[in-house]
Amino acid sequence: MTNRYALLLRGINVGGNRKVPMADLRELLTGLGHGDVRTYLNSGNAVFSSEASGENELAAGVEEAIASRFGFTVDCLVRGGGYLRAVADACPFEASGLQGKQLHVTYFSGPVEPGRFAPIDQQAYLPEEFRLGDRVLYLYAPDGLGRSKLAVALNKPAVNKDIIGTSRNWNTVLKLAEMTAD
Repeated sequence: MTNRYALLLRGINVGGNRKVPMADLRELLTGLGHGDVRTYLNSGNAVFSSEASGENELAAGVEEAIASRFGFTVDCLVRGGGYLRAVADACPFEASGLQGKQLHVTYFSGPVEPGRFAPIDQQAYLPEEFRLGDRVLYLYAPDGLGRSKLAVALNKPAVNKDIIGTSRNWNTVLKLAEMTAD
């Protein structure tokens, strides 16, 4: 059975650092035996088909291939199409009236306990808000991520120790769910 997946690369092509051209990423994924490979934007989003079913194993294979080809490590997350659709459908904020830059999803490498975020006084950051979901954090930032004080607090090392996270704006969340739909 062939499965559809999204590959989310963390921290590439930002400020001219850790460059991974999307054409090269498509070639790399095809070389790993994945089919119907497509990329979205230049910020580390790809979708592909695979007979494999282990998200963590798929991510590890891509991380190894990127390190071998480009000479640096990149954290990767792989998520199935059904999961991506469920994340979009479970959004706790009224997304329909928002611009894509106002709502973000951070995908995590594993489950996140709510206590991890207990030190953050959410009231101090209003109208910005966050909610946890299944291996994700939804962030409402009405002025965008670049101006979000709550995003800075959420990204502190004490909060994010021992877990990998990578964020996407709402437009990208929806597009990846669409691109991986069966």
